[in-house]
Amino acid sequence: MTDFPRYAIYYAADAESALSRFGAELLGYDAQSGRELPFPTEALHLAADWHDVTADPRKYGFHGTLKAPMTLASGKTETELVSACAAFAGKPRSIPVIRPVVDSISGFIAVIPAEPVSELIQLAADCVREFDAFRAPLTAGDRARRNPEKLTERQRDHLDRWGYPYVMEEFRFHMTLTGRLDARRRGPIVEMLRRRFAELHIETLAIDRIALFRQENAAARFHIIGEWPLRR
Repeated sequence: MTDFPRYAIYYAADAESALSRFGAELLGYDAQSGRELPFPTEALHLAADWHDVTADPRKYGFHGTLKAPMTLASGKTETELVSACAAFAGKPRSIPVIRPVVDSISGFIAVIPAEPVSELIQLAADCVREFDAFRAPLTAGDRARRNPEKLTERQRDHLDRWGYPYVMEEFRFHMTLTGRLDARRRGPIVEMLRRRFAELHIETLAIDRIALFRQENAAARFHIIGEWPLRR
């Protein structure tokens, strides 16, 4: 059984940005304030079960994963993790800039980079490595929930080494907007989300900050407890 609380290091757009509002409204949850939000009328007209369509990503808030959810290792504290996040953000680095698009990835719909960005892959790898000392080892139950039999050998290696299979060369940045959908449903929803996203006129997006999210218990949603701009 996973212990709580759990923590994750994510990219989350500035709370006042159009992108942050776009994601929070579609998910019906603002991870910054912890408030529930009404769904857009357009989404409900297209899918009366929009609450169910977005149930999985709502639990985590609108984000892009850099270090996957973890419980703290024995002897580690939240205060130490907060300090480590500040120190990480304070190191000079090249700030990744992506061209964001809405598309399907592994059956769900997300905001993703139109093409790979090496600086973003490096940022995620740095997060995985530098915060791993804070991660408690996976329990047998946690590992089993990842369905290791369905992973590639390399992904299983990452799962055992880093606690998460989709890191390093397996990393794919995504800011999730729906749960997994069958192909018949995905098409119209992708079109609707692309129209809404196009209205934001976001041609490029700098992944220029990290946020620390906390989940209190298994029934709780993740919420932001700290955020730091990355130093250029």
